[in-house]
Amino acid sequence: MSKRRQKVLILYLANSALDSGVRGWTMYDGAGQEAHTTGDGDVAPYETGLDALKDGWRVIQFPQLIPPYPEMEFTTSFQPHEFIFEKLEDVDG
Repeated sequence: MSKRRQKVLILYLANSALDSGVRGWTMYDGAGQEAHTTGDGDVAPYETGLDALKDGWRVIQFPQLIPPYPEMEFTTSFQPHEFIFEKLEDVDG
C-alpha cells in the first residue's frame, strides 16, 4: 500500500511575479527519497517560479507585499519574495 508524502520547495524570486528569476531556494523531501540542504547546489532547480508550476509543483504561499518604510529602500534584510510550493509523492510502505 502506498502513502502520500509532501515535498516542499521554497523559491526566492527577483520580484513578486511568478515568472521572475530565482535568486535563492531550498527543498525539503518528506517522502525521504532525496536529502537536501540549504545551499547544496550552485544551480537553481528552476529558472523561474512559473517553471516550477509547469513541472507540477503547486503554490501554497505567495509573498506578502510590504512596502519599505521611508528612507529604508536600500537597506539589507530578509528576501521578500518567498514563494512556497508543494508536490505530493507516493511512497511504499
